[in-house]
Amino acid sequence: MDRPRQIDRPVDRPLTLVHPRAHTWSPKTARARFRSGVSGPTAGVAAGHTQVNMIAVPADWAYDMLLFCQRNPKPCPVLDVTDAGSYATVLAPGADLRTDLPRYRIWQDGELVAEPTDVVGHWRDDLVTFLIGCSFTFEWALSAAGVPIRHVEQGRNVPMYVTARECRPAGRLRGPLVVSMRPVPPERLSAAIRESSLLPAVHGGPVHCGDPSVLGIEDLARPDFGEPVAAEPDDIPVFWACGVTPQAAVMASCPPFALTHAPGQMFLTDARDEQYRVA
Repeated sequence: MDRPRQIDRPVDRPLTLVHPRAHTWSPKTARARFRSGVSGPTAGVAAGHTQVNMIAVPADWAYDMLLFCQRNPKPCPVLDVTDAGSYATVLAPGADLRTDLPRYRIWQDGELVAEPTDVVGHWRDDLVTFLIGCSFTFEWALSAAGVPIRHVEQGRNVPMYVTARECRPAGRLRGPLVVSMRPVPPERLSAAIRESSLLPAVHGGPVHCGDPSVLGIEDLARPDFGEPVAAEPDDIPVFWACGVTPQAAVMASCPPFALTHAPGQMFLTDARDEQYRVA
């Protein structure tokens, strides 16, 4: 498939950067800030709390999406699914999935049509929402193990790439695997693999380390989503399955309507990271 154009910059209003002390916020405070219009990448926000990707599809597409996630658990580890029309989740009691993310994307027939900071006016009673584990969750474990998080250090959104690997199709849904990339020093590579592998509910261990061409990625300086990051000379590019994969499936499969998070701008849950650690 053709690679999607770079569309991370919002199309409807200027980007407001997340506060430099956002790592100290509680998830409830973060959601309140986002509800008030603050937006930007959420890497490093509300330290120790689980972040999730979001996609909402009409109920008649929900089984296809559930099957797509079940068949592709690495990029699409489901942590919650709502009832049709519900904008509440057990992952954050009292939160509103229509307003409490920094930025959303609205899709019609596979085309991105808007990137608002709330979707109250676009919400439908037939929408079923899937909350999918996010690799931002294990970045705290990586950091504690001495793995530098380059995009956080550089104040950038994590780079994400559409790969040449196709996901296993499900019903009407098909599309390529999307990966996020973090440059890792060689001496920290085993720690990065070990720590992320202990959190399979948020993508787990890497899908590839090293040569990006193996995944069909031609140029690390030109991510399909997010922003490029500067690596140190000896850094190894490490690639993790990414929760933007369902958005690539939306682009490839063209459901009539879908709502998603903007890449890198996640929903902050009340769940603690250690709840998903397997050892």
